[in-house]
Amino acid sequence: MFIPYGNHQIDDDDINAVVDVLKNHFLTQGQKVPEFEQAIADYCQVSYCTAVNSGTSALHVACLALGVTKGDRVWTTPNTFVASANCALYCGATIDFVDIDPATRNISLPELTKKLTQAKLTNSLPKVLMAVHFAGLPCDMKAIKALSNEFGFKIVEDASHALGSFYNELPVGNCLYSDFTVLSFHPVKPITTAEGGALLTNNECLYKRSGLFAKHGVTRAPDLIEDQYKSQDDGAWYYQQIELGYNYRLSDLQAALGLTQLTKLDGFINKRRQLWQRYTEKLAHLPLVLPIEPNYAKSGWHIYVVEVTNHDRQHVFNQLIEQGIGVQVHYIPVHLQPYYQKLGFSVGDFPCAEAYYAGAITLPLFPHLTFEQQDYVIATMESILG
Repeated sequence: MFIPYGNHQIDDDDINAVVDVLKNHFLTQGQKVPEFEQAIADYCQVSYCTAVNSGTSALHVACLALGVTKGDRVWTTPNTFVASANCALYCGATIDFVDIDPATRNISLPELTKKLTQAKLTNSLPKVLMAVHFAGLPCDMKAIKALSNEFGFKIVEDASHALGSFYNELPVGNCLYSDFTVLSFHPVKPITTAEGGALLTNNECLYKRSGLFAKHGVTRAPDLIEDQYKSQDDGAWYYQQIELGYNYRLSDLQAALGLTQLTKLDGFINKRRQLWQRYTEKLAHLPLVLPIEPNYAKSGWHIYVVEVTNHDRQHVFNQLIEQGIGVQVHYIPVHLQPYYQKLGFSVGDFPCAEAYYAGAITLPLFPHLTFEQQDYVIATMESILG
């Protein structure tokens, strides 16, 4: 039986919740989306949540709400999916990258500090830093916030991998050290709404702006209506478009699925952590670099990535596929993509991210992966690398 690298887990409660919306509720713009937003906000201990139709939409809206536009700069890590960088380009901004810490595979604080210091001298500081919590492991956000205070940039946490993770014993998404946190509910993520995402913030103004950009730029809110454009003949139907927004709404069908999934998140994360621990113990004797967990973090382990050191990565990858193990690679560094090389980036720009990528293989990890399946993955790794 083929074992995928990641997989969603849907049960009868999830199915019944969606069927209930189909039978008894609005399919869109009903009550399930606000319920889901409140549930996510409560779980993450944050003030506001705006649900949208994808993590990519959430990244775009975060940039829009922070006023990113032509002439601005956004920085992120090259070890991420392309959406973390593309969102800046959607706004007409310039993108740049900061190399990774080889141990955490997250943004390198020494490299970030060095790059910020140089950028200050040339008046080229970023407006926004996109801090990516790779594989569910949080970045050191307190240290990043200290740099933000010194150099004046805004912070977006790309927590697409990290719902259910903790930083300094607080849930990722609380926005204590950031302006926004972005979540993804893609099927292989900690919970799923089929496709979907969310923006979290403690800033009421940013919350209102993100809602506008996610919903056509249209509002009926009395505090946002521009009275000079409203006539005495306008009634309860009246609305205004006050921004150039997008149709990034999440449907109530998806929100209903998200609500039931969220009730199981802690169980999902506990199983992921149990599987992570077994991998880490049973693969320790092999020629691999294994993921770590610093003392400030408790990762939800969205994915489990090893780095092959003394063998050809492609050979190992192909052998695992042939044995029915659906491994993957996360990620090809964004700056190596053809589109980004045409923007001026090239091989050698971010050597730590490139060195990591050269050996990276993502092993299967999802809540209903059985120990028997995991042991088969481990035994196959031993036979290839032994």
